[in-house]
Amino acid sequence: MQIAKYLCPVDITYKLSDINGAAVEFWNRIGDKKVIAFHGNMGAGKTTFIHALCETKGVKDVVGSPTFSIINEYSFPGGMIFHIDLYRLKDEDETIRAGVEDCLYSDHVCFIEWPEKAPGIFPPGTIHVFIQVVDSATRHITIRDK
Repeated sequence: MQIAKYLCPVDITYKLSDINGAAVEFWNRIGDKKVIAFHGNMGAGKTTFIHALCETKGVKDVVGSPTFSIINEYSFPGGMIFHIDLYRLKDEDETIRAGVEDCLYSDHVCFIEWPEKAPGIFPPGTIHVFIQVVDSATRHITIRDK
């Protein structure tokens, strides 16, 4: 795993076999940030990385894609995580009607897949994570604060 030496932006390249190590490094880098928007192509590994992030936080619930439910809730020692998938939503109005905005401003951890569907609803301080496929066993993420 390769890790940049500065806070933001942060680049992490990891093998899928070391995804949990990358998840630990991710949590160390973002500190107390609560709203994290995940960008990446279909199949890039957004849900897989979110699963690793939940696992390292101690989530015992089954972590899966909220593509059809829109919002999944997971409990972990010390809090709650909302896992949100905007893929099936049309725009910001539909996103608000689905209750996403309530989650984003709840002071709980929120992971959002497909944030480009409603870019105007995110609070200041949202962290943006860009996931790219390097090869079948390697991913590269860039963490930005804008």
